[in-house]
Amino acid sequence: MELLLLFGILFGLMLLGTPIFIAMLASALVTLGVTGMGSATVLPNEMAAGVGADQVLAIPFFILMGELMSRAGLTQRIVDLMMYFFGRLRGGLAYVGVGVNAFAASISGSAPASASMVSAAMLPSMKRAGYSPEFSSAINASAAVLGPVIPPSIPMIFVSLVTSVSLGGLFIGGIGPGILMIVALGTVIAIQARQGRIPGKLDPLDRVEASFIQLLGRALPAIGAPVFIVVGVLGGFVTITEVAIIAAFYALVLGLIYRSLDIRTVPRIFADGSVFSSTIMMLFAAVGGFTHIVTVQRVGDQVAEFVDTLNIGATGFLLLAMLFFILVGTVLDAIPAILIFLPILMPIAIDLGIDPIHFGVIVVVNLMIGLLTPPVGALLFILMRLGKVSFPALVKEVLPFLIGLLGALLITVLAEPVVTFLPSQLF
Repeated sequence: MELLLLFGILFGLMLLGTPIFIAMLASALVTLGVTGMGSATVLPNEMAAGVGADQVLAIPFFILMGELMSRAGLTQRIVDLMMYFFGRLRGGLAYVGVGVNAFAASISGSAPASASMVSAAMLPSMKRAGYSPEFSSAINASAAVLGPVIPPSIPMIFVSLVTSVSLGGLFIGGIGPGILMIVALGTVIAIQARQGRIPGKLDPLDRVEASFIQLLGRALPAIGAPVFIVVGVLGGFVTITEVAIIAAFYALVLGLIYRSLDIRTVPRIFADGSVFSSTIMMLFAAVGGFTHIVTVQRVGDQVAEFVDTLNIGATGFLLLAMLFFILVGTVLDAIPAILIFLPILMPIAIDLGIDPIHFGVIVVVNLMIGLLTPPVGALLFILMRLGKVSFPALVKEVLPFLIGLLGALLITVLAEPVVTFLPSQLF
């Protein structure tokens, strides 16, 4: 009864458009009052505990780094380098779109944010090159799911925070699935290029005439930020919070050196990053109060007992969890979904003998693909607006990419070494 009340109020308020953190706190407060489980004064203490972890400080600085790199135009240097390799291929801009989205989302930490940022640059170029608006929007939406899987990844940080699983292991564990997803998207592009659905020539404005050395020299500073983050965390040279601060400072210095950042706009960038970070912190605080109810009600134990009655084993549980998180990902952003459900399901996965790094990574992959899944995937609505295309036409173009990504996900779920091989060698 208590669980039905808790989750019924939560999802009911969300359907009404209530912000997630308010819906979580309201459901926790009403459940406390109706069931008499304790005083409402327990919620402020649990909320403070929710934002008390030192690692939480890393998140605002990662968000700031993404804002700085985006405003400084550093991602354009990555576009130019990729165009050197792919610009003369049939479908070259589509391949570039995959690569640039992977890079941009890895520094922004948000697939929707990176889709908006990259599409602003890629969609006009693809239009000039003769790509249909529907296909251009579909490839940018599909490629945006890569970034939070490939390290560094903000969703992986949240997985580590709520489950205490090794962050370095999660980062490295995302490389295998990320490569599979890139191959899946590239395969779909190659098939469509062979079928003649993709233009064979690029607009001269989109060709890159500089030498490889020049392009690499321009792009290396931008590539350096995510590389430094991964190496720093894996090598144990810095904590995740320290590396986030250094990376944000690095992005600021680069922007000022290249004069792509106006010093007068820096306060505005800091303000925008602070506003976005505050919404994440409010969510973390709300999760602290919500989790208290979940813990008192032994939700994890009840779910474990239910899974045990199904007698489906580890593989069956993984497949069921995959379906669950894809459905959740269509209506919830990755961060609240991780904070609400992963602490409940991770102990069950471990009890079934599933590697926690494997489970944490596939949850992130699931939630990213959920953002692309009709009828309510957030990426679809973002690209529908940016590309000025109809929803049915966009879904039709997205479906081949979605099938390819689901195939990569299924391989990741069934073949554990795809995730665990590299972490096992490095740790």
